[in-house]
Amino acid sequence: MIRQRQKLESNMRTSPDFDTTFQQLKAIFEPYRSRLIVSAESDSLFSLEVDHVMKNKHRLYFGGVRKGKAYVSFHLMPVYSCPEIESQISAELKKRMQGKSCFNFSQPDAKLFKELAKITKLGFKTFTDKEFYSRF
Repeated sequence: MIRQRQKLESNMRTSPDFDTTFQQLKAIFEPYRSRLIVSAESDSLFSLEVDHVMKNKHRLYFGGVRKGKAYVSFHLMPVYSCPEIESQISAELKKRMQGKSCFNFSQPDAKLFKELAKITKLGFKTFTDKEFYSRF
């Protein structure tokens, strides 16, 4: 009986909480919702684009959150496009990186989500600066 309880408690600590994780990561983008274009919104996907239309006639993707089968992904394109933003990412958050602009989580992490909010703010400032678009 004690072993079953310990196993259950252990599973509770490590079991993924995708719904809460998705909602908390989506909340990081909420301050920018009114100033960017919501290109997708559902129970498992939320994405934002900048109003700027590139040469390929598509808007510039800013970021989003996607709930998958194995984890919840937080995508932030300014990390890919701006080395000055990437250089500010902590080693702990870099461990969550998949590719160049994606961070994966299976449960909420207040410390890392706070850091994501900080770099999202920097990315928004960069991606909405007219001077930034002169590169394209």
